[in-house]
Amino acid sequence: LTFPLLSVTLLVSFGSSMLYGYNLAVVNSPAVHIKAFYNATWSRRYGHGLGPDPLTLLYSLTVSIFALGGLVGSLLVGVLVEQYGRNGALSRSALLVLLASGFMGFSRELGSPEMVIVGRSITGLHSGRCCLGCGAVRGPFCRARSHTAHSHGAGEDFIFPMATGSNLRGFLGLVPSIFICLGVFFAQVLGLPELLGEDRFWPLFLSVVVVPASLQLLLLHCFPESPRYLLIERNDVCGATKALRRFLGTPDVQEVIKEMKEEQRSLSSVEMVSIWQLLWDGSVRWQILSVVVVNAGMQLSGIDAIWFYTNTIFKNAGIPVSQIPYTTVGTGAIEVVAGLIGCFTIEKLGRRPLIITGFCTMGICSAGITVSLLLQTALPWMRYVSVACVVGIIAGFCMGPAGVPFLMTAELFTQSHRPAAYIVGGSLNWFCNFIVGFVFPFLQMSAGAFCYLVFCGICLLVALYIYLVVPETKNKTFMEISHIFA
Repeated sequence: LTFPLLSVTLLVSFGSSMLYGYNLAVVNSPAVHIKAFYNATWSRRYGHGLGPDPLTLLYSLTVSIFALGGLVGSLLVGVLVEQYGRNGALSRSALLVLLASGFMGFSRELGSPEMVIVGRSITGLHSGRCCLGCGAVRGPFCRARSHTAHSHGAGEDFIFPMATGSNLRGFLGLVPSIFICLGVFFAQVLGLPELLGEDRFWPLFLSVVVVPASLQLLLLHCFPESPRYLLIERNDVCGATKALRRFLGTPDVQEVIKEMKEEQRSLSSVEMVSIWQLLWDGSVRWQILSVVVVNAGMQLSGIDAIWFYTNTIFKNAGIPVSQIPYTTVGTGAIEVVAGLIGCFTIEKLGRRPLIITGFCTMGICSAGITVSLLLQTALPWMRYVSVACVVGIIAGFCMGPAGVPFLMTAELFTQSHRPAAYIVGGSLNWFCNFIVGFVFPFLQMSAGAFCYLVFCGICLLVALYIYLVVPETKNKTFMEISHIFA
């Protein structure tokens, strides 16, 4: 990887995946303060406060509306990238973050809970267009080499550069999950009482997203446009040549240009299937079912409940209130380490071991939380078991389920089917994210400690499905994978 190539990869991750992670966790720490603001505003408007159920409903909407925005954004990204290119699409998305930051930052001054909800939905729109969109639908960075990436299924569906060949596609495919973990960790650190965790700072805490978005907006102009976009979409051979020379650090790029022209000709003869055609294509039925199971299981595993409501979970587990913020930060540090372990071992261990182990770990730890909550009255030390189980869920997720589903989606389909498969998987991902974020507080109120058994069952069933049905895709061509499914 040359320095310009690595720099722009990190820049895109910093302003997309990292923001996604930050927005997942940013509502956890100030939950009490935001609810108090909602209640006080309602009291001023109508002369009475909100009851527990309406307040929970309003706050759950605030948390989960982020995922609905992400769902809309992920459906729009293909058009944006095709029309404006990588830089143009990311710049326009960064402007959305500036708008969202203004809404959330001034919400308390203007006495408007609606501005918080609108701001959260706009940040979701940005994350859908950047984090799970540009990286999945038509990653314009990809140098899709006919004898490496295409033959091994990586194709052109990553925003991370495949110029190093297919032997690193697993590593590069999991890099976004590292930045998601870092985003979550930074949100947990900034939520400490010594920093932005006090009541007067929560609007600023929510609007900190303006910083990475502004940096991305400024620095994107220092890098050339995606070579692949310039040549294949705009037919600008001169511009693509200049961009490749800068990215690859060599003046001799004619071989790469030749390969990209061959790809351009091959793509012109490939008819992309629609979502409806994909769903009714019997030759890829098991691949589609696998994408549905893995992407839905990724969000229904309970990880979003952990990230959205960590402080509430620790409070119910009996952790002293004064220790909760620091315990949360500790879990964030461990998840970054777990993500790095997954990133650096995926090419050695393969996809299946990481994702099966991850889901099994999450299922066992979810059951462990239930047991520890039931026994904590008789055995006070069980509260620490709860913390260990939360750490296990996060670590298990970051080692495999955090990134492998997106990587597997690319590796299970040919180029003609891949965009539609990504739309199906991405839409399910965001929709299930919304379901968990919205329903979990009510599930917790009604089922108590037993609510985690739902996540336990889902995780173990997904792990069993992968073990029985999904083959190892490392270093396999699509034809080999298709034959195994058949």
